[in-house]
Amino acid sequence: MNSTLCLNRPVRNSTLNSFKNPKFFEAKQFKLQLPSHLTEFSKLKCFGNVNSRSGVRVPQHTRDGSGESRRILSRRIRVSSNGAQFGSFPNKGGAESSSFAEFITSERVKVVAMLALALALCNADRVVMSVAIVPLSLAHGWSRSFSGIVQSSFLWGYLVSPIAGGTLVDYYGGKVVMALGVALWSIATFLTPWAAENSLWALLFARAMLGVAEGVALPCMNNMVARWFPPTERARAVAMAMAGFQLGNAIGLTLSPILMSQGGIFGPFVIFGLCGFLWVLVWLSATSSTPDRSPQISKYELEYIMSKRGKSQAVENNPKTKMIPPFRRLLSKMPTWSLIVANAMHSWGFFVILSWMPIYFNSVHHVDLKQAAWFSAVPWCTMALTGYFAGLWSDMLIQNGTSITLTRKIMQSIGFIGPAIALIGLTAAKSPSTSSAWLSLAVGLKAFSHCGFLVNLQEIAPHYSGVLHGLSNTAGTFAAILGTVGAGFFVELVGSFQGFLLLTSLLYFLAALFYNIFSTAERVNFDENVS
Repeated sequence: MNSTLCLNRPVRNSTLNSFKNPKFFEAKQFKLQLPSHLTEFSKLKCFGNVNSRSGVRVPQHTRDGSGESRRILSRRIRVSSNGAQFGSFPNKGGAESSSFAEFITSERVKVVAMLALALALCNADRVVMSVAIVPLSLAHGWSRSFSGIVQSSFLWGYLVSPIAGGTLVDYYGGKVVMALGVALWSIATFLTPWAAENSLWALLFARAMLGVAEGVALPCMNNMVARWFPPTERARAVAMAMAGFQLGNAIGLTLSPILMSQGGIFGPFVIFGLCGFLWVLVWLSATSSTPDRSPQISKYELEYIMSKRGKSQAVENNPKTKMIPPFRRLLSKMPTWSLIVANAMHSWGFFVILSWMPIYFNSVHHVDLKQAAWFSAVPWCTMALTGYFAGLWSDMLIQNGTSITLTRKIMQSIGFIGPAIALIGLTAAKSPSTSSAWLSLAVGLKAFSHCGFLVNLQEIAPHYSGVLHGLSNTAGTFAAILGTVGAGFFVELVGSFQGFLLLTSLLYFLAALFYNIFSTAERVNFDENVS
């Protein structure tokens, strides 16, 4: 037995063309045939309290002003228990907020999951050398300072590409540039064993090429997040992507000793390189550069993204976008410098911890290489978890009325002042487990920075977010080179890792102060003339 539900509301054509050129057909009445077990459905308002994943085929009829009937192609209506958000049309104010179930199963989360995998490979390929440097140094008789130079060779390439890569991202979009970047850094990783067997210069060149390719990763991530996520979800999206970034550290640090014991020193380079090639194939076939180009996205999700993102925040491929960005205007604003300082300090702390902590545990606490890798990996797992909760909290603050500027400053303050205090505690630790606990706290709180300056890049200039990320990344790379190489020389001259950690703590405090004074989440006009 069937029941009939009568709806009186305009029906929109479901094709993408009609989405771009909306045409509404005034429907006097159409009938929806439902099975008898959904009879109670007709008593509810606007599809409320119905199973969230059910769907029905609806033959839709409408009558024009002259009385001539027209049959519209059937469309699939998705209904939800969350206020009819899945199947109903948005009000004038736009689509309602998405539920958690819709969010976690949406096309945009698939995109950010692929970004997280790419960033995991990015860091895994990068961090392998932090483990391999110990046996390589013993085999070749390298000093601590020269080991620092070998590790910093990655940063030489990373110094070159962020600005050019960010410009390409703004011009061509994140999908294509990310695919090229992952392909190139996977080749460099795969060829590292061959390079190391032939000459030191070949090894340095391979690591530098790895840096060149990986320099586009974060600008691409920012570009794709800005295209796919509305402002109220961006901190969460960045946190999810950066969770992959941090888990890449943990994966690289924990798997590398195991793979080295089974396949030799260069086993992890080959395995991680092959994984990168596989990722590129999936990325090109399963994702789209923008939501409106995705064949898999639902109509509701597309409406939700477009309405919530707003015209002022849209980041589309614009044919009028200049290939050469206005660098002078970008550098004339203090909010730009707040991002540069924040990224520089973030990179200093990140690369010092990433590059030197295995050696720190090995030399200060006298644990073997495999144990040192495990002690160094635990903090990155902590960072992945705290990063997501930081993103969730940040989005909740904004949704509850806290200004975006204040939210970014709160997140960045926690992300800098927290690690500064924890590093002071690390210098006083007497055991490996205590040191790992302090290091986990420092790195975990550092994740709050991702909801500070890293999201802030998208907000002050959506159309220049790639090149802004490139500028700040270049400053960050200078700082990372100085910190990575400087740590080696500092330890040789002073004979203490603890002193360098105290210096890093002081710099964290100063960077937090600078960011809080000069940063903003308001859109900055970089197109006006510099007075």
